[in-house]
Amino acid sequence: MTRTEASPIPAAFTWQPGYPGTPHGRVREFVLRATGFDLAPSDEIAAAYFTRLWDTDPLAERFVDEVYYGDIGFERGKELLEEAARNGIDSIPDAPSSMRALFAELETIPDWADVEEIERGAATWRRWAYDMGAMGNAGTIDTYTEAWLAVPLSLSGGYAGASALHRYLETSRWWIECAQPYAVTTVGSTAKLLSIKVRVMHVSVRRGVANHPEWDEASWGKPISQSAQMLTLLGGSVAPGLALFGIGHLSSPRELRASLEFNRYLGYLLGVDPNLCPATFADGVRMLFHFDACRSLDSGEVGSELAASFVPSFAPQPDWSLRDRIRGHFHLQLQAGFSRLYILPWNRSRFDGLPGGWVGAGYLLARLPLLIGVEVIRRLIPGVDRAWQKHRARAWREWLDWQTRDREHSFKPTTEMRR
Repeated sequence: MTRTEASPIPAAFTWQPGYPGTPHGRVREFVLRATGFDLAPSDEIAAAYFTRLWDTDPLAERFVDEVYYGDIGFERGKELLEEAARNGIDSIPDAPSSMRALFAELETIPDWADVEEIERGAATWRRWAYDMGAMGNAGTIDTYTEAWLAVPLSLSGGYAGASALHRYLETSRWWIECAQPYAVTTVGSTAKLLSIKVRVMHVSVRRGVANHPEWDEASWGKPISQSAQMLTLLGGSVAPGLALFGIGHLSSPRELRASLEFNRYLGYLLGVDPNLCPATFADGVRMLFHFDACRSLDSGEVGSELAASFVPSFAPQPDWSLRDRIRGHFHLQLQAGFSRLYILPWNRSRFDGLPGGWVGAGYLLARLPLLIGVEVIRRLIPGVDRAWQKHRARAWREWLDWQTRDREHSFKPTTEMRR
């Protein structure tokens, strides 16, 4: 769906170019004087951030209407989707027109996409690995101050209560598969299959949330909008590129640019307009600053519940073996450490129930010299870089296999809300 001209900026947001008279405006002015770098995006880009809150994913929505909610139905539609993702749309001669249109996009490498640059971005993800996911979720918790981001997660149940860990494991599997060499640009890959499942799931969740009385469209626009997904892409590129530098992941400017291009392509697979993703890493920094400057801080108890759910979900279960309980406590403390380091203190104070995280933060800082040493050596010896990528990616997958146990990663589309 596309925004209406009558409501170009949802009511919950206020913005004036340059953020005059605000703390962010003063920070912007100081940085501009000191460095010449303007933290504010152009007025046109800043305004587009708000107007694209009305835009969603018409291509996937047509597919869901015609297939999942049409004569074909969910079960057969799911089979067709998996067949097309594994073997290409031409493997289904009688595929519905909406499905052909959707897969024509998924199977085509667009002109703007540089496959080798995308692969360099995937390699950066392989180096960041588990740390990227943990930091990304701490950063996500930081955004739970915003109702337009928190309410869809709360209503759908994905990151609320006991299901928080399960959804994180689903997302981690998608991350891991997308980070495999050339996976996202290869037809038939698991990364492509999971991406289309996530995209279709977003359509159904969006509809369920949009029809719920707790969703205030006039204030927030559409759920899981283009702008909301764009922020997620920055959470996989610009945000970890900056944040993980502080704990030893010394990514080069070229690697940071590649991570942004990699995420632009992931967004393309998920139905995000490539033109909405910042063109440069510096523009990505500006968009994160713009988001922070325009917070509404209106999530209330919904945001607190989500924030309090995630880290405790890593607690080991009583029936686990001693070895598994020790490993579980380690990851519990590690996730708490990331939340301590990467949730802004003034936002952290708005949430109840967040763990202290000092033990995990201490561990992350203690291993800093080791990571810096690896970063230096991998630049001198290419074989070390390749081995480091494999080690990090393998450890990430081994953690997922251990933490997942018998849980299923279904990404099942649903419009049912938890309340």
